[in-house]
Amino acid sequence: MKRILVGMSGGVDSSAAALLLKNAGYEVCGCTLKLFDGYENEEDILKRTCCSLSDVEDAKAVCRRIGIEHFVFNFKEDFRREVMDRFAESYIRGETPNPCIYCNRHIKFDKMLRRALELGFDGIATGHYARIERDGTTGRMLLIRPADRKKDQTYVLYAMTQFQLEHTLFPLYGMEKSGIRALAEENGLVNAEKPDSQDICFVPDGDYAGFIENHTGRTFSEGDFIDLSGNVIGRHGGIHRYTIGQRKGLGVTFGKPVFVCDKDPESNTVTLGDSESLMKASVEAEDVNLISVPDISEPMRITARTRYNMKDSAGILERSGDSRIRVTFDVPQRAPAKGQALVVYDGDVVVGGGTIV
Repeated sequence: MKRILVGMSGGVDSSAAALLLKNAGYEVCGCTLKLFDGYENEEDILKRTCCSLSDVEDAKAVCRRIGIEHFVFNFKEDFRREVMDRFAESYIRGETPNPCIYCNRHIKFDKMLRRALELGFDGIATGHYARIERDGTTGRMLLIRPADRKKDQTYVLYAMTQFQLEHTLFPLYGMEKSGIRALAEENGLVNAEKPDSQDICFVPDGDYAGFIENHTGRTFSEGDFIDLSGNVIGRHGGIHRYTIGQRKGLGVTFGKPVFVCDKDPESNTVTLGDSESLMKASVEAEDVNLISVPDISEPMRITARTRYNMKDSAGILERSGDSRIRVTFDVPQRAPAKGQALVVYDGDVVVGGGTIV
């Protein structure tokens, strides 16, 4: 690949990716995706989100500085349908979604890659911390954890297909964040010290329930808190306000720590229990994408994660049906939640993953 379109969020990582590729001799152009209408009038929120006007301007300034062309693509309708709608609908179903996975799967490595190929580019690049290489024995493209394990983003990239991996570059895979910022500063990039974006870009204040209500135009009725035996022990403020493992913000007290253990949208109940009730020995996932292997034909010894910010835990991976996988962990895992991803590793190589059921 020689002609590369770099997705540039306005942050330092994607800017450094563009600079590294240009210095390596690639023909590079930058692009920023307009995904939703940001929060231009709230300075404290602007510091925590992306897709704002200031982010577009930062990306343009970086492109001018390093001497490459810059495009802006309007993917707002796609983002609303594929990410925001999915996020809201998942919460309403009683799940705990990860919208970054939706965005990577349906927008960055699908819509953006298709646009790049239509424009005559050979592929795309982003500032994700991960490594791509081809397995010399099987010929399959592999997704591998980066040198800086603290910045490992393979969890939110597990849904990438062989075609997408073949047409994508991750230039930052061998670098650490401190080196990225030093590179940006040495080259006079305006965002060298720009803080990393936090939280969900379209819910920068963290009020998921408020977003869901505003986005869907729906109201959600109160319902019962129940214990593990099904006894009513209180009232909740709407099932969309809670997630598995949640302790704070329940609006009720019981004289001891209690956690959300389950949500049932049909009965509009939220089940509460103690910390031990959150522990699960096995986790199943559907909508599976496999990367390093074409299929799971026999049990595999692996490690896996059920949330982004957690350490791997060892276990056995096997098929549990035509479209499902199951991991049985050596040590029970705390609060695996429906809608999150189960991502499986063989050492540093991503085997694949799916959506927890």
